Amino acid sequence: MTKIPIVKFVLRILVLYTVVALSHNLRAADEKPQPDARLQQLLKRFPAADKNKDGVLTRAEAQEYREKRRGTGETAIKPTYADVKYGDHSRNVLDFYQAKSDQPTPLVIFIHGGGFVAGSKRVSPGLVNLFHHAGMSVAAIHYRFIDGKNVLLPEPQRDGARAVQFLRSKAKAWNIDPKRIACFGGSAGAGISMWIGFHVDLAEPDSDDPIKRQSTRIQAIGTIGGQSTYDPIQIKALVGGRAWEHPSIFKAYGVETAEEALNPTPERQKRYDEASVITHLTKDDPPLYMIYSEADGPLPENARPGQGIHHPNFGRDLVKKMNELEIENVFIYTPEAKGRNPQREMLEFFQKQFAGVKD
Repeated sequence: MTKIPIVKFVLRILVLYTVVALSHNLRAADEKPQPDARLQQLLKRFPAADKNKDGVLTRAEAQEYREKRRGTGETAIKPTYADVKYGDHSRNVLDFYQAKSDQPTPLVIFIHGGGFVAGSKRVSPGLVNLFHHAGMSVAAIHYRFIDGKNVLLPEPQRDGARAVQFLRSKAKAWNIDPKRIACFGGSAGAGISMWIGFHVDLAEPDSDDPIKRQSTRIQAIGTIGGQSTYDPIQIKALVGGRAWEHPSIFKAYGVETAEEALNPTPERQKRYDEASVITHLTKDDPPLYMIYSEADGPLPENARPGQGIHHPNFGRDLVKKMNELEIENVFIYTPEAKGRNPQREMLEFFQKQFAGVKD
């Protein structure tokens, strides 16, 4: 459950189009624009780059827009609201990046990875820009880290659900469309995102706390290297090797030995089930977009503890169950996705799900 370099994925998108714009000699400013498929894809994300508003983005316009963005420091995006508390713990804080719009915007919540013991809500400007140019606001959250004693799974997941409730409570003040919310992240962040999406609604309509009255249900989920289960017994059966011996799995339940992990008490098994997303899947759950990149196939005999914790078999496990329940899902294994842009597809997947929501 090591932290997934999602920033690199997003920056790759930006770099790709920059290279396209700079890889040819710039034409004269009065040259008749010639449509270029790749530049027109860029135009969809950055409509302001079309200086003369003729609907065709030239390389000269792309270069000028890029230099303008550099000169104004637009890439250094600051949160609209930073370190806003959504709960009682010191790590119950989030950042919110508001998209400019006269209408309430969909919201995408980024949840970082790090094995539930590390990581930060710091999000790249490229990631924020990606969603802002699609008309979506962005939030990034911190959550409690497991410590093997006082904070175990699924407490970080419950923090994530609380963050969703808090953000919904800010719908009017922050111009958020409460009916169009998605969560995504890598590794632990993927697990939290799926737990929020698949768990029954945690809203407490009669609570004295107005935040608890809000729904925890979301409309779409995106994951990178997500785990379908955090039950070490199930991980051993699903992945093999020693993936189930990942240090965070032991720490997540206050377990010290393999014997304890594989022979849980009824109380500990209940916690395994509660923390594992696949146990919560029902046919009314939101669609899921999954990306996996870790080596496929059986793990070697000398596999180290934790190796394989992002194995594609976790995704296949989810695909099987979701197909049985007729829930829309997309499984991407990046070594086999040549010519595709999984990260861009995830954004489009969110757009599709938001468009299907009834007002």
